[in-house]
Amino acid sequence: MDRLHTSVRRYAWGSTTALPDLTGEAPDGTPQAELWMGAHPVAPSLVERAGGLRPLDEVIAADPAGELGDALLRRFGPRLPFLVKLLAADAPLSLQVHPDAAQAAAGYAREDAEGVPLDAPHRNYRDAQHKPEMVVALGPFEGLCGFRPPRQCADLLDALGVAELAGFSAGLRAGPGERALREAFSAFLAPPPGLVAAVAGALATAAGRPGPWREACAAYDRVARARPGDPGVLAALMLRYVRLAPGEALFLGAGVPHAYLRGLGLEVMAASDNVLRCGLTGKHVDVPELLRVVRFAAGEPEEPRPVRGGDGEEVYPVPVDDFRLSRLVLDGRSGARALHGDAPQILVCTEGRVDVAGVAEQAALTPGRSVYAPAGEEVRASGRGTLFRVTVPAPAAAPTPVPALRRKLNRH
Repeated sequence: MDRLHTSVRRYAWGSTTALPDLTGEAPDGTPQAELWMGAHPVAPSLVERAGGLRPLDEVIAADPAGELGDALLRRFGPRLPFLVKLLAADAPLSLQVHPDAAQAAAGYAREDAEGVPLDAPHRNYRDAQHKPEMVVALGPFEGLCGFRPPRQCADLLDALGVAELAGFSAGLRAGPGERALREAFSAFLAPPPGLVAAVAGALATAAGRPGPWREACAAYDRVARARPGDPGVLAALMLRYVRLAPGEALFLGAGVPHAYLRGLGLEVMAASDNVLRCGLTGKHVDVPELLRVVRFAAGEPEEPRPVRGGDGEEVYPVPVDDFRLSRLVLDGRSGARALHGDAPQILVCTEGRVDVAGVAEQAALTPGRSVYAPAGEEVRASGRGTLFRVTVPAPAAAPTPVPALRRKLNRH
């Protein structure tokens, strides 16, 4: 077992206080957006080996069988297949989608053949992996996720009372669904002059007016204020507004358009950095590629409900085998919990104090602190606090689609 030494990723949308408040460190006045825990080469965690700190990806590359175990090595190759982040948003993230495995492999090969450097700002595919992801709220958390049915999109547009939206509304009502969503979303990303400003004004009014769209319009109003003039403001109107309470989760599969808005959460994903953006960002935007990848299907967001096992471990079920996320809430009275598995694991404390002990190492984890354990090493956890555990499910536990937890009051 190794303590993970992590570094803060500073993006403009990050919160200046959320991560410092969690970890107990003094804020420095700059946005602190993400804390990465894992072996992704963009920002690998450091572990202490051979008397010094070494990047975890290099440690795994030096002994993949020893660190990952034979079973995981055969399934995923010589790499840690998951990445864990603490994410602290104080402003909207980019409006984005992630490719599926086939799209990622083809896109990566294509850009390699075109000679696009991996670190080029305009590169879309920085690796050949898909990027399913899940976020678990550590406090109130808000985001946009997935398309509303076309008629509901039209109802919102009509409620804004902007004359220039009438044609878009009529097209959404005419259907059929997938084509209507595609045509409206594509048109919103290349809007006529003045439309974004007109809609922004209408959102400010609607956010203060009683009615069924008030809460969602307040969220869209914040988006419009954060990104004035950005066509993504219009495209965002077609996505469902989602609020999560602490402990609730949101799963995002390939092709699902989304944008986190604000809040603190623990995020786990396949170890990929492939993001296709179409707005709400100063980073590279590639609308044609995003439109090729996005899935124009309306539906409720997938919110995995944790399943409690006999040992008290609560597992968040997901329909992928790149990661397995669970939560343990320790009360300080029970004995130490044994956490064993054939795959490597990352343990992250988010509340209280959790003492963890491996074969030759012990650590007292406070919020924001984490450890890595290689395959086959048992870790014992005790204390009073909340510990999230990320590993890989056993091959026999084939992933299955997860029914969404419906909470209509929070879906607009």
